Amino acid sequence: MPAEGGRIAAFAAMLADMPSSRTTLSRLVTVLLTGVLVGLVVAVAALPGNLLLGIAAKSAVGAYADLPDSLRTPATPQRSYLYANDGETLITTFYDVNRSDVPLAEIAPVMRQAIVAAEDRRFYDHGGVDLRGLARALVANVTDGGTQGGSTLTMQYVRNVLKNDPNLTAEERQAATDQTVGRKLQEIRYASALEQRLGKDEILNGYLNIAYFGSGAYGIAAASQRYFAKSPAELTLAESALLAGLVQSPDEYSPIDGDTEAALTRRAYVLDSMVATGDLTPAQAEQAKAEELTLKPTAQANGCTAAPDGSDTGYGFFCDYLRGWWLTQPAFGDTVEEREQALRRGGYRVVTTLDPEIQATAQRQATDVYDYDNKRALPIAAVEPGTGKVLAMAVNRHYSVAANPDGQDNHPNTVNQLVAGGGGVEGYQAGSTFKLFTMLAALENGRTLSTGFDAPSRLPTRYPADSGDAVCDGRWCPANSNPSWMDGYRMMWDGFGRSVNTYFVWLAEQVGQDKVVEMAQRLGITFRSAADANFAENNAADWGSFTLGVAATTPLDLANAYATVAAEGTYCAPTPVESVTAPDGTRVPVGDPSCRRVLDADVARAATDAARCPVGQQSAFGQCNGGTATAVNRILDGRPVAGKTGSSEQAATESFVGFTPQVAVAGIAANPDDPGDYVGAAVQARVITGVAEVISTAVDGREVRQFTAPSRDLVGNPTRPAPPPPPAPTVEPQRPEPADILRWLQGRRG
Repeated sequence: MPAEGGRIAAFAAMLADMPSSRTTLSRLVTVLLTGVLVGLVVAVAALPGNLLLGIAAKSAVGAYADLPDSLRTPATPQRSYLYANDGETLITTFYDVNRSDVPLAEIAPVMRQAIVAAEDRRFYDHGGVDLRGLARALVANVTDGGTQGGSTLTMQYVRNVLKNDPNLTAEERQAATDQTVGRKLQEIRYASALEQRLGKDEILNGYLNIAYFGSGAYGIAAASQRYFAKSPAELTLAESALLAGLVQSPDEYSPIDGDTEAALTRRAYVLDSMVATGDLTPAQAEQAKAEELTLKPTAQANGCTAAPDGSDTGYGFFCDYLRGWWLTQPAFGDTVEEREQALRRGGYRVVTTLDPEIQATAQRQATDVYDYDNKRALPIAAVEPGTGKVLAMAVNRHYSVAANPDGQDNHPNTVNQLVAGGGGVEGYQAGSTFKLFTMLAALENGRTLSTGFDAPSRLPTRYPADSGDAVCDGRWCPANSNPSWMDGYRMMWDGFGRSVNTYFVWLAEQVGQDKVVEMAQRLGITFRSAADANFAENNAADWGSFTLGVAATTPLDLANAYATVAAEGTYCAPTPVESVTAPDGTRVPVGDPSCRRVLDADVARAATDAARCPVGQQSAFGQCNGGTATAVNRILDGRPVAGKTGSSEQAATESFVGFTPQVAVAGIAANPDDPGDYVGAAVQARVITGVAEVISTAVDGREVRQFTAPSRDLVGNPTRPAPPPPPAPTVEPQRPEPADILRWLQGRRG
């Protein structure tokens, strides 16, 4: 044995890098090598049984320990699946290699039989290397110049694993398929070691999951879907024989991309081989051969642009948000490149937070207000308070790289993140929705809901201004948009309900604009505009117009800020993921809610109480007396809800954000390509309705939850001052009679 082992090692060292040429010398060497291998098997077979078992066991342990990690624990690239929060609705898949592993129990028995018959009839009889078949192939190659490989399924499995190992370099993966004797010897050694440690069914399962079946399909799960639009458990005999026949020459035999007649000829060969292995009767084989080939070619979705894009789906922008989130997660790699590779090759099952029903409503509402071809857009986002789960992201755009007419960047096709921002998208002005941050800052700094102010039509402020309509004597002096309805003595309830500009500008001055800006940031408002970020960092105390919503934001930021108030002061970072499961079934520790308290619960409750006013509901203290979005109460059928409208200067954008204890939804109508294209005040009612309908879908069938009233400490004294007495009536002078006038004139003459 040692002498034979040394001879094999010597041959391996001498021939490791020798190409398989067709020279006489090479053929002779190959025949000699075959003789050595066959002689070794004969010698081993002659050993006493117990000695043979002991040697085999010791050899197998050593050989298995020497195997590359990829063979002991294969790391084959697999497709990652993204599902909605029901775990069933497929959003899309990501892959470099279209492969998804399945257990052997989920592969039709006829498919298992067909692949053995096609590639290795003696699979269940040999120990990883079929020396009879190898010798036959080598002699045939020497004598007639053929290309028989003599490789068993186990040897093919070894080759496939090594050439697809993502942990090897490109050169190392290429070496796994080089036509050298050294590579063949290594393959034989690895196959023998694997057979000592793995069962035949384990090897067969691994082979079926890694083999290439043509048309971009790696593994039987991808192949059965690609050719027949079904799972491998559903494959028929004829379908199984066809797929098994593809492995020998996938590109040539593929009935989609190659030669259909060649594929059918190869199918017939496989069926005859199954007769030879005893798995079929001749009659069964002939019946399967007679079956007409019925293909259902199905291209597997790959990436966010392949996500469903209908009027009730529009999953692309959510998918894009998830991918951006994924690339920030250290759990998937140390670099962005490693995380991208993990998504495309890691075989993860990702259950996202996307709710298909809420998303469908949001997409319909967005496209009802503006259709796909409209240059204006209505991005909508929905978030769950207390968890940060992103439930929907919709906009009337196609998530697509297709070219746009007229050179538009975002209309009707775009892959820019119009809902969540980033990647050059700064967001949109959200108008008076930012008054919430002023109210919160005031409540946190000692004011109460009863804080009163006699709001004038126009309010001179301390902030310098030298241009624009809102300038009085070199100072910024904002005005109320509807003086007859807004002017007068206001507290936080009706100041918020009627959206009184001069009340909130005054209030922001009292508490400090820097505190208002900090409050917005604390609740998750991100300043993506360089100008906004600079103002916030260096001049927040003088940002007088901030309370009127002049900073750019996004529907997702805005919805999540209001969700923080709905969750009584608990901020949760937005997350698109419920769970991520690796191919081995282990859960990756990502996606759990990341929450922290950023507001006193009583402050949040007080702000919510005032936010009941805009939507046509009543505060716990009966102080609402008018709102700008009263239709919401009707749409929600009286269910507890709060919210705020927003209109930027000259109605350039129109916004609404609403919330219940279970969901917060925001929508902003704008033109993403042209901020100077004002959407107009008329669209506000439709934005309000759209957002309210999304809320209605989100809470439909769920428990009606009440808002908690704030404590008296934050209510103050809501007694309004008595109105001033009316001015004294003007008494008109009595009109003199003509006779009196005559007497007066006579007297003057006299």
